[in-house]
Amino acid sequence: MEIALVVAVVALALTFDYTNGFHDAANAIATSVSTRALTPRAALIMAAVMNFVGALLGTSVAETIATSIVTLDVTDPSHAATALVVVLAALVGAIGWNLVTWWFGMPSSSSHALIGGLVGAGLAGSFVVQWGRWSRRS
Repeated sequence: MEIALVVAVVALALTFDYTNGFHDAANAIATSVSTRALTPRAALIMAAVMNFVGALLGTSVAETIATSIVTLDVTDPSHAATALVVVLAALVGAIGWNLVTWWFGMPSSSSHALIGGLVGAGLAGSFVVQWGRWSRRS
């Protein structure tokens, strides 16, 4: 059962990354293309290279999302499956929001969609949501 949830979470995480890419890349390059500062080809190449480089430079944002927003105790085996379902629900919500805003041409942030999905799923799953200012844990 849990292996199927892990596979589903990984598949949905990859789907979210795909929707994040086509959603946020369009927002990032629209200004430079519409003002004719860059050609569409140059803007797309620059966005692809910089997104790849950015993914290699650090994981601070991912660590904050994973550890500081919703307290998911995955060390307890009885909570592991529930935590996976919360992550699964957050990914489904974020993917759905990305697709809806893309379809209607509305600018929005995929990161905010993921955090909103995680908070909503955490509340629905009766997990502790950390409200307030987040700080880097040492």
